[in-house]
Amino acid sequence: MGKKRIIQKSEEELLKEREKIETAVKKEAKVEVLPGKINEGKIYITSSYNNTIITLTDMKGNVLAWTSAGTIGFKGTKKATPFAASKVAEAIVQAIKKLGIQKLAVFVKGIGSGRESAIRSLAARDLDIVSITDVTPVPHNGCRPPKVRRV
Repeated sequence: MGKKRIIQKSEEELLKEREKIETAVKKEAKVEVLPGKINEGKIYITSSYNNTIITLTDMKGNVLAWTSAGTIGFKGTKKATPFAASKVAEAIVQAIKKLGIQKLAVFVKGIGSGRESAIRSLAARDLDIVSITDVTPVPHNGCRPPKVRRV
């Protein structure tokens, strides 16, 4: 089979990749401004083993903006990293600032690695976070065990 060669990226390639991600984060979020001022909102953070998705809604539950690690530009296993989750949180904060929302309630769901870093990134952006709630589904008793095997 021959020697295995490890491809190492040069500093220029790493800088280009980083700039690409940062420009995607700074890119204008698609936000529809609804009639009337929105002061309160809810943020839903869904963190799985494969991706982190953050959704911004009003108090009724109507979606105002959403973003994920995939839409920012991360691919493959990089979508599930805490760094990607913090970048997703930065992107949603820009939408929050654009809409002028002051009070936020955060709901976290899932067991991925990005949930903690997404919350920390939201808290570091000078937002008035009213509550943080974990809404991860937990089984009460599990499914029924199989019958005893008879040989």
